[in-house]
Amino acid sequence: MTDPMAEADRPIRVLVVDDQDLVRSGFKMILGTYPGIEIVGEAKTGEAAVAEAQRLKPDVVLMDIRMPEMNGIEATRAITGNPLLAKTRVLVLTTFDIDEYVFDALSAGASGFLLKDADPDDIAAAIRVVADGDALIQPSVMRRLVETFVAARPRAGWGSTEASDSRRAALASLTDREREILMLVARGLSNDDIAAELFISPATVKTHLARIMAKTDAHDRAQLVVFAYETGLVAPARA
Repeated sequence: MTDPMAEADRPIRVLVVDDQDLVRSGFKMILGTYPGIEIVGEAKTGEAAVAEAQRLKPDVVLMDIRMPEMNGIEATRAITGNPLLAKTRVLVLTTFDIDEYVFDALSAGASGFLLKDADPDDIAAAIRVVADGDALIQPSVMRRLVETFVAARPRAGWGSTEASDSRRAALASLTDREREILMLVARGLSNDDIAAELFISPATVKTHLARIMAKTDAHDRAQLVVFAYETGLVAPARA
């Protein structure tokens, strides 16, 4: 039986994935100095990332997107789709603030997205947020992601009629409060921010989020954001 106290004291185990040796070494050296974070492995390709994730079962995978052989999107999908890695979260890092693959990475199950030039303190904080089960997307990245890519998706349609009907039914099943919370999630607010905005407790926010995820078949906050924009619940900002 797992000891909850021991789990709470255990460091966050991180797998670093990047095709550049210097980048991996830098992340390992810098993040290894933060208390509560342990770098347990590294990989330079998507295939190696999947294999190492299966072997090490890390709490968080720092995932590069553009890699040879299997890219970060495919690797993310393989990791998040593996029932044996249900507790492993993927945090995507890339050099590009407008990356054509970002939306697809989130759709594949990534729980967070940051730029590689983010401050080390921010990356360490992001690892903790993602490991705790929340999603994190840099506000500037979120805004440009939505305006550049998500805004274009509805014009191309939602795919099959069955998929469109399923999304509409899921949206219709949400209560007014659940819609309100989903809209705030899509704006990038944390549980504490949402609680303050709506004058409710963070625990109540978590309860609502669990229900929203169940109704929309989303496994984390990042997928809730995708759902909110694809269904038109939240519209992209206009310049």
